[in-house]
Amino acid sequence: MWLSPHSATDQLGQEGFEVDNRFTSDRFPRSSAYHPEWVLAGVSGGANPLWLAEWLAEAMDLRPGMRVLDLGCGRAMSSIFLHREFGVQVWATDLWFSPSENLQRVRDAGACDGVFPLRADARALPFAADFFDAVVSIDSLIYYGTDDMYLSSLARFVKPGGQIGSAGAGLMQEIGGPLPDHLRSWWTPELWSLHSPEWWRRHWGRTGIVDVVAADALSDGWQLWLDWHRAVAPDNAVEITALEADRGRYLGYVRAVGRRRADMRLEEPIVSIPPQYTRRPLIRGSAVAEPGTPPDPAGI
Repeated sequence: MWLSPHSATDQLGQEGFEVDNRFTSDRFPRSSAYHPEWVLAGVSGGANPLWLAEWLAEAMDLRPGMRVLDLGCGRAMSSIFLHREFGVQVWATDLWFSPSENLQRVRDAGACDGVFPLRADARALPFAADFFDAVVSIDSLIYYGTDDMYLSSLARFVKPGGQIGSAGAGLMQEIGGPLPDHLRSWWTPELWSLHSPEWWRRHWGRTGIVDVVAADALSDGWQLWLDWHRAVAPDNAVEITALEADRGRYLGYVRAVGRRRADMRLEEPIVSIPPQYTRRPLIRGSAVAEPGTPPDPAGI
């Protein structure tokens, strides 16, 4: 049963204290154990990172000691959650949010031995090839992962047989024609990066880099999206109104998980071209001057 994130209930615990049931749900038992004030203090986007991390983990095989890249981790809430719940080591990587702030949050959570914050661009990651057992991305991959060439770049950092998983905002069905009227007031050009589970299955599957093991939508994801925004951004009337009108026809949460294929060789990217200049005549019939000689305006 879903309990509204709006307010603490008047239920009393065994010791007579008021029970705060914000962000509790039978659907997410692991996430429900975390204090709502801690969750609110770490808001960094349009989704509850614990809900999505828990949902994503259900489709992945995360075991103690694994090295996991949490790509686009925001305030590292999902990183702390994955370390605490599954015993994995997590590299909490984000471009926008301060790794120093995230380190404070990690320390307070007692997770310094397993969560390592750093700042990095998703298109210029500073890791060795085959370093990670898994990559997760919580409500982040839509900002860069729809590029046709991105998966080959990201998959290099995952061991053959390793996992790549994403969970975040998406579409229940692709918008093949004009934008539906009820979404127009909210929609902006960058939202065309939202896609359906089948789109992600095709987008990853056609590369041959991974075997897609999951591509699906979260049941009543639109309602969870709406409840989260009512709790953390009640003044965001445009998005709330769009979700209320849509009721899951197009909007919701999407998950995709793939395993890197061992038979697919991934080349190191070219990041620079070594300098190589040989002086040549510019104009036909002219000679090449000796090095250091001022150019002849008539020839070179």
